[in-house]
Amino acid sequence: MSNEGILKLVLTIVLSVAVLTFIVVSIILSKKRGTKVSTKFMTRTAIFAALSTILYVVPFLKFRLPFFPSFLEVHLDEIPLLMAGFAYGPWSGIFALLIKTIIKLPLSTTMCVGELADFVYSLFFVVPAALFYKKHRNFVGALIALLIGMISQIIAASFITTFLILDFYMFVMGLPREAIIGAIQKAGIMIDDLTWPFFIMVGVPFNAFKDAIVVIVTILLYKRFKIILEKIAS
Repeated sequence: MSNEGILKLVLTIVLSVAVLTFIVVSIILSKKRGTKVSTKFMTRTAIFAALSTILYVVPFLKFRLPFFPSFLEVHLDEIPLLMAGFAYGPWSGIFALLIKTIIKLPLSTTMCVGELADFVYSLFFVVPAALFYKKHRNFVGALIALLIGMISQIIAASFITTFLILDFYMFVMGLPREAIIGAIQKAGIMIDDLTWPFFIMVGVPFNAFKDAIVVIVTILLYKRFKIILEKIAS
């Protein structure tokens, strides 16, 4: 791991500990004031958030897909978020995602554009999946929930990236449109328009591959995760 990677990991751990400490202190204070707060819900949500953050920032835990531009990366941070949503409901997944995003913002290399975009994209994956699984808590329900979340995110992420995030990112980073098109063409995708051609040939295929990886890994971990949840519940 490079020095930059080590620094990011250390900063992530420090920020995660700070957030976890804040949550624990908030729970203690709320109990003293008589406010009803579930310690189990908050602490376990924070743990899932910390795991998600680590999967997001550690360099060797994210990778690029061949035949796609270099500025698109696959990271598996949504797996803990999905597990939080499955275990404790949609709000747990949302809070875990929010905590992860807050921790990641100071480490941003895209002036927070990438982090805010990932926050929105993950909402479209985690929330529909968690809502469906809440009423169908079995393996088939989990599979259908993941597919629903996957389809929801593919459509939303591809559309938002194409028609909002790309222009915003180029504006914030001061990049010319030709630089983005050049990076795409370098990957072998011959387009010269960042609207519907990008949506069809880059946005949808990339998000489909990325989400398929997340779904497969989550399914492989589901049975073991289910056993852990049952032990926790008992």
